[in-house]
Amino acid sequence: MYCYRKVKEDLYWVGANDRRLAMFEGVYSVPDGVSYNSYLLLDEKTVLFDTVDKAVSETFFENVEAVLGERKLDYIVVHHMEPDHSATLDGIVRRYPDIKIICNAKIAAMMKQFFDFDVDSRAILMNEGDTFSTGKHNLVFVMAPMVHWPEVMVSYDTTDKILFSADAFGTFGALNGALFADEVDFWRDYLDEARRYYTNIVGKYGTQVQAILKKASALDIAMICPLHGFVWRKGHGDFISKYLHWSSYTPEENGVVIAYASVYGHTENAAELLAIRLREAGVKTVMFDVSVTPASDIIAACFKYSHLVFAATTYNAGIFVTMEALLHDLAAHNIQNRTVALVENGSWAPTSGGLMREILSGCKNITFIDTSLTVKSAVKKDQLAVIDQMVKEIVATMPFTTQVSHVAPGEVDKNAMFKLSYGLFVLTAKDGDKDNGCIINTTTQITENPNRIAIAVNKANATHDMIKKTGLFNVSVLSTDVPFSVFQHFGFQSGRDVDKFADYQGAERSANGLYYITGVSNAVISGKVVEMKDYGTHTLFVAEVTEARILSDTPSVTYQYYFDHIKPKPQPTDEKKVGYVCKICGYVYEGEVLPPDFICPLCKHGAEDFEKIQ
Repeated sequence: MYCYRKVKEDLYWVGANDRRLAMFEGVYSVPDGVSYNSYLLLDEKTVLFDTVDKAVSETFFENVEAVLGERKLDYIVVHHMEPDHSATLDGIVRRYPDIKIICNAKIAAMMKQFFDFDVDSRAILMNEGDTFSTGKHNLVFVMAPMVHWPEVMVSYDTTDKILFSADAFGTFGALNGALFADEVDFWRDYLDEARRYYTNIVGKYGTQVQAILKKASALDIAMICPLHGFVWRKGHGDFISKYLHWSSYTPEENGVVIAYASVYGHTENAAELLAIRLREAGVKTVMFDVSVTPASDIIAACFKYSHLVFAATTYNAGIFVTMEALLHDLAAHNIQNRTVALVENGSWAPTSGGLMREILSGCKNITFIDTSLTVKSAVKKDQLAVIDQMVKEIVATMPFTTQVSHVAPGEVDKNAMFKLSYGLFVLTAKDGDKDNGCIINTTTQITENPNRIAIAVNKANATHDMIKKTGLFNVSVLSTDVPFSVFQHFGFQSGRDVDKFADYQGAERSANGLYYITGVSNAVISGKVVEMKDYGTHTLFVAEVTEARILSDTPSVTYQYYFDHIKPKPQPTDEKKVGYVCKICGYVYEGEVLPPDFICPLCKHGAEDFEKIQ
């Protein structure tokens, strides 16, 4: 029975899911299955975008037939010739013998290698920037070589602003009834599989991915339709940011991957001792037994974290087999920009450390810490000092590490304040003809009857003065699909210098006449001030709620979500700066000493929210 879903009014998903597949491409475990996506456009001409793997061909053909109804299939766009997306192409040609195939010259050449039907009479060849009209829709073709095969191209529908992205922006896992990324908690439940998909399938080709992302940046993208995983109709800017991150080989997080190969447990013991001490130093660790954990999981973790530790016993005068395979695999995936520590073990001739270093030395921008650990059979008490030294060197090379507090009882570690749960909001106000807005992180309901909320506003903000004068404000509760540009617009410039609403499109007025933010907010709350208290740098406004509306069911963004998924991470640089970095917005103050009264020129936070660049 056919099983399709509508993507847009005239665009349908006609793909299928495979939950019986154990190993994708024969090498990557897919315990949650995989989806093969194909899309069918019903315009003046009908257009199929790619096909599927033979394993799900029956469902696919039923879907295509059901969506077409009495219409014939005029065209198929082939973006990528890998068989999981083209294996049923010959079946389509047999069923629709008059079909024309839109592709490029390299795809046509590969097609002849896979199939025996007449390609030349059907092929309509596209080059970079060529367009094709299907009636109401107009497709623009962009070449994407080595993402991740040499023939790959993507297409962009200028009418609905849809990017058909081939294997880019894919995810492991069957769709389980959902089609759109916003129908699930993608960042909680699927990000790890998206990372594992990218790093293992496309990770080697970071330069090529960067090239296609640069081309894509010139497009006004409203939706992304990949060949695996979810369709992105909102929040795709965050996912594109992840691809920018992964393809630049920049660590997502500070932390240490400890991968070990141990025969009788002694090398594992050394790894455990190191992990415990790193945790005691406030460093995040993840551990993998390379003989048990699939290599694809470990490779994904190595792309995620900043520091890597490899611990292996010596085996047949070389590296233990599973570790050797992992390191060659990691090098083949072009891992770079990481700090590495090594642990070797051998009862009579430990050589694995030097051999591991030799493999990884061929990778770009790999820094080895000075201290390594050599174990002869089992860790001895006098070697704990060596492990402690390794920890010190790892911590010293970890930028912006927040460690466990080491303050005396009764003292205050200001970093503890960041463990409080905060939301992020756009606060708007109006004074005469002047509208303004700023970012705040403190809004809370203090009573239900009467319904009152409290907001804390920095006195340096122009919005603060407007509220103090007029007593009116709106709070727009930002949702997880908010792009970083909103924080730049409302948080990194002053309303005293610019009119923030002069050309801003995503805003409407509420009953009190003030703007609120649309599209990236899930609620708006209007307040009328009934009390205000001066608390030094901030004023606390207590207000009666005069209007409150839900705008969407997208989850609210938190501070932690902002740091993990929205705020761009620092890019690697050879230049060593001396100074302090703002933990809120990333602004860097250059200098040996940060003035105690310094205020960040971007986000207006004080010196207490800066930390020294290590």
